[in-house]
Amino acid sequence: MSASGVDLRPLWQRLIARLIDGTIEAGEGLDLSLIAQLLGDKHAGLAIQHEILLRHRLFRSSCSARNPSLRVLALAAATDMGSNTPIEFLLQDSGVELTTLYVVPDCELPEPLPDHDIAIVIASDSDDCRDALRKIADAMAKWPRPVLNPPHLVSRLDRDKLHGLLRGIDGLEIPQTVAVPRACLLQLSRSVAAPADIAPGLSFPLIVRPRGSHAGRGLARIDNPVAMEGYLGERCEEEFFVSRFVDYAGADGLFRKYRIVVIDGMPYACHLAIADRWDIWYLNAAMSQDASKRLEEQTFMQTFEAGFAKRHRAALSGLAERIGLDYFTVDCGETRNGSLLVFEADNTAIVHDMDPPDIFPYKVPQMRKVFDAFAEMLYRRARHIRERAA
Repeated sequence: MSASGVDLRPLWQRLIARLIDGTIEAGEGLDLSLIAQLLGDKHAGLAIQHEILLRHRLFRSSCSARNPSLRVLALAAATDMGSNTPIEFLLQDSGVELTTLYVVPDCELPEPLPDHDIAIVIASDSDDCRDALRKIADAMAKWPRPVLNPPHLVSRLDRDKLHGLLRGIDGLEIPQTVAVPRACLLQLSRSVAAPADIAPGLSFPLIVRPRGSHAGRGLARIDNPVAMEGYLGERCEEEFFVSRFVDYAGADGLFRKYRIVVIDGMPYACHLAIADRWDIWYLNAAMSQDASKRLEEQTFMQTFEAGFAKRHRAALSGLAERIGLDYFTVDCGETRNGSLLVFEADNTAIVHDMDPPDIFPYKVPQMRKVFDAFAEMLYRRARHIRERAA
């Protein structure tokens, strides 16, 4: 509804009324939490979610099959909407039954666990997911079914860890990212310290973002101490990620950001955003308004195996092996010397088919290919375990 431009406020008001009079259902409460976040009130959204999860932690999504042939248990953390894998998109119309268990502080995992054929960790490597990851990891030794995206692999993906994990892969470039407290950036803004004091070789321009932010919120290029002073004057956060700026513009002056999804070690095209600005994500690239951009994205998708994936075969193979997750996404570009430039890799970026098919007809078969590959992996892993048990 939000992606289609529907005004969510009437639904918000109806659900708020039910919350106040005590008649709201638990699932509606999570809907209300999500709506609050979509309307820009993260604090209210998380407060509502907290109240709901005090009483209910297990939720079943609608399923297209009356008698599902596979039951998936998703292990989530009590966090914002950008820090759990949006797995519902991946499984819509699949006939797979999805149940989500929220692993929350001060509550142990239920015994017995909800019945399922295969589980997948959808919590991310963010500060407010660490407790959930720890609890899941502690229970892994006695888990009755296969668990995909295990916590010890998820917990290596935050921005300040990823550089060390991927360093040295042939054909891959990833700038080092450093977690920096606000006090250090204040020293930069006053010229008391230099960027090289944060990390060897670091210099202006810098890329700065608040730690834990998503979708470009608070992301900025800082060219000098004066710009840093202005940036901090507009931000209230206490910790930031800092990395060097890489000019990845193409010969035509445009920037291109690719989203790749890796499923069971195999890369698939997800989207290509093209813009005349470096701080690009799909929503600010105005792809729907430019037929030439859409034609390039269509070509990228339809020639992915013989084009992009072949060109970066070594980098993508090394990346998949180092990260080791069953499912994850990569946001990347290409440097001027032809290397794969990795911005981030995680298990929670949105992979969806919400773009209108009359404008993006080429996305329908591509996203179906991605969704089918994800479901096939789940069936294959669950079947393998059953065959071993037999």
